[in-house]
Amino acid sequence: MKRRGFLQSGMAVAAYPFGSKLLRGETRSPNRTVMKAGMQFGETQPSDQTLRTLKAVGVNHICSARPSAKLDENWSVEGLTQLRERIESFGMSLEMVPLPMSSSPLDRAENPNILLGKSPERDREIDDVCQMIRNAGRAGIPAVKYNLTLLGVVRTEPTRGRGGVIYSTFDYAKALRGNSSLTEAGNVSAEEMWDRITYFLKRVVPVAEDCKVRIACHPQDPGLPKSGFRGVHAVLSNVDGLKRFIDTVPSPYHGLNFCQGTVSEMLENPGEEICGVIRYFGARHKIFNVHFRNIRGGYLDFHESFPDNGSVDMVKAMRAYKEVGYDGMVMPDHAPQIEGDEGRMRAFAYEIGYIQALLQATANEAWSGPERN
Repeated sequence: MKRRGFLQSGMAVAAYPFGSKLLRGETRSPNRTVMKAGMQFGETQPSDQTLRTLKAVGVNHICSARPSAKLDENWSVEGLTQLRERIESFGMSLEMVPLPMSSSPLDRAENPNILLGKSPERDREIDDVCQMIRNAGRAGIPAVKYNLTLLGVVRTEPTRGRGGVIYSTFDYAKALRGNSSLTEAGNVSAEEMWDRITYFLKRVVPVAEDCKVRIACHPQDPGLPKSGFRGVHAVLSNVDGLKRFIDTVPSPYHGLNFCQGTVSEMLENPGEEICGVIRYFGARHKIFNVHFRNIRGGYLDFHESFPDNGSVDMVKAMRAYKEVGYDGMVMPDHAPQIEGDEGRMRAFAYEIGYIQALLQATANEAWSGPERN
């Protein structure tokens, strides 16, 4: 299943209003959730009909499609302001935009030299990203999201589930048999990856701080061995790497687009472990946005599932976000493909409804201390 299949056709969830209290180091009461459902888009901005539909089902917070693959008029202050005002005209809030640093593999990457470490091209690409962040801040957009990957989203052939639904699947043993050759990047050690990531963060995080724009990085999807895959040490494909990442350049504006599904893929037993990971990053205010999706299985062998039939108890996960005072968007992501469901519209509508129900169900729950799995 392709990550962008649903996103490019119209809907896909995300949204995150960034609470000013958290930036001052304060936390919200765990007895009152202020999380909200949101939607995200891929490369095509949502139609008027899509926005009206989202508004009708109670989604008021949006992560737009990528304005453009390069720094152009769409990334200007005027272009971004027009985008924000269009979303606002539907009674919705534009909370985040994607930088042209997507989850595409290297041969389709928008700014490949940032992680290839090739200069002077790398510096020009980083300069453009910095200008995009500045313009987003001037246009009143509080956050951007991005990926740092040389591999893209790695999957094997899909599998079938209930009702014949198609699940995106990863089987590491099959992946090795299918393609173990080096990528265009060649052999890239963990040290080289960290050097390139650190170089990027040291340039970009101060700009984000100055503009008061949060930058949210998506983890490498899926979790991969620390020994590397196809010659690349994907250092953001494990929880230890994500912990190091948020500490590399400390800042309240540097954090994670926390894909719960991807992080679950890093764990041997996600049903037992994911809430602890949520608490770790949430307590440090490093969760800027949540992709609320489930998987069945775990590290190196899983398929993506609907939220109600995976390995993670999603009610417990939602309570963990509430426990740490998370106040941002909670969105569906990577919905399974139902036969005849063009663009996965029905699948995502189901997942939005599931999220809305959990938000409502947990909003008024009394909280008396951490719930341990």
